[in-house]
This record gives sequence, C-alpha cells and structure tokens, in this order.
Amino acid sequence: MAYIGSAKDLICTHFMDGMSELAMAYILQGILKALDYIHHMGYVHRSVKASHVLISADGKVYLSGLRSNLSMIRHGQRLKVVHDFPKFSIKGLPWLSPEVLQQNLQGYDAKSDIYSVGITACELANGHVPFKDMPVTQMLLEKLNGTVPCLLDTTTIPPEELTTKPLRSGASMGFMENTAANNAKTSNGDAAPHPYLRTFSPSFHHFVEQCLHRNPELRPSASALLNHSFFKQIKRRPSEALPELLYPVTPMTSFEGLQAQDPSSISGAESNLEQLKLDDWEF
Repeated sequence: MAYIGSAKDLICTHFMDGMSELAMAYILQGILKALDYIHHMGYVHRSVKASHVLISADGKVYLSGLRSNLSMIRHGQRLKVVHDFPKFSIKGLPWLSPEVLQQNLQGYDAKSDIYSVGITACELANGHVPFKDMPVTQMLLEKLNGTVPCLLDTTTIPPEELTTKPLRSGASMGFMENTAANNAKTSNGDAAPHPYLRTFSPSFHHFVEQCLHRNPELRPSASALLNHSFFKQIKRRPSEALPELLYPVTPMTSFEGLQAQDPSSISGAESNLEQLKLDDWEF
C-alpha cells in the first residue's frame, strides 16, 4: 500500500502553518473512528499525535503507535480507571492529558485519548504542537491549572498582532503564539502576510474545546464526537477528497525506482534514511 506519509510529515514539509479545515475534518474523523474501535475493545491508546496518523495514497487514515496501548480489562472485568504511566520518551508528553500526567489515585480512562485528539487538532491546524518547547514541570502546571490550547486564527489572536508576521518558534503554549515581528518580505517587497490570517469555523473551535476539557467527565466519547457538527462539512468519501485536499503532496515512492547498478541512487537513498527521525516512527 502506498502512503503519502504521516500527518506530521505533511505539516513539516507542506503545511508548516497548518492544514485546511476540511482536510483536518477528514483526518480527525479517521482518528476518531480508530479510537472508537480501540475503546470498544477495552484499550486506551495513550499516544495519539500527528506522527502516529498515517495517510494512504487513496485517502485512508490509519492510527499507529499501538505499542502504547493499555488494556482496561483485568480478569475478565473492565476497569473504570487505570494508573499505569506510558513508557516512552519525553517527546510524547505534550499530547498527554492532565489526568495521565498528574499520576494520582483518581487514575484515567479512555477520555484521556480524547484530550490527545484535541492537542493533535491544534498540531494539525497551527503547524506545531502546543507546549512543544516548554519545560516539563511548567507544562504540567499549565495543564493542571486549566490552561487550554486553541486554534490560532483571527478569533484567537489579537488584531494588532495579525498585522505582523510572527516568528514561528513553536514554543508557545498554543493559546498565545510568540508574535515578535520580523522583516519578512515577499518577492515584490511587500510585507509577508501573517500565517494565521484565517478564520476557522465556530464548530471546529467548539470541537477542540470539547476535547480539551480539564475535567475528563465533560469530554465526549469518540463515538459521540463522530456526530459533532464539525464533520457535517464532509460531503465526499475520503478516497475522493483527501488526496485532492493535500495537494501537492504525492505518495511516497517505493524502492522500485532505484537501480542496483546505479551507486548514486543507492547512496542518495542511504542519505535520506539517515535523516529520518526514528522517534516519530512508533508502531
């Protein structure tokens, strides 16, 4: 099966300031369908993020990162909460819910994955994950104190800050981007437009807010979110719409184009493999 890459690959190479809302609707719908099945089978995913969302050339969305799955079934009984902390690198912490991070007796359940969906939505929309470069202790305090990341657009960024193009540090908490102005110019000498001079729909904002409730009991389930008004904009099958919405992204080619007798082709492939960030490819 041919893939066009992970969602993180796409925002790193083609959509540095975020994807279109309709493309994200298809991707988030695919994520929720996968989570709905995983939760129905009694598991918590615990590692929902853009690098674990794989998109095929025919517009199908797959959720990887299954090594972090945790069963909520013990001795034939489904537990109400679990307490195990995911064992992976510190890079995965920005996506985790407050209840997973605080590690108290109250534990967490499948609703923790819904919080991660909200963080992933911000990641796809803004071009970077909230809390990315924040010290771990500060990130934990921000989440426990109720700091809620959001989509960056004309409704969340002050008008005066939209008149200048911000430095894309990626270090913001998600609700306030670093907006120090630079001297970016277009080819004709005009000031470059602000990358977040766009307006997402109220239903998309509401979708993210629902996912990122501090109280997990107030977050909808994956099956409930699939009926959210945000997804009413989807009119065509993903196989018809998503590849078109992700243009000019093209499928990843296989090695069939490499000829063994061509040393330059082989060395080029080796060079590309060496540049892969293995931390982002967790299955």
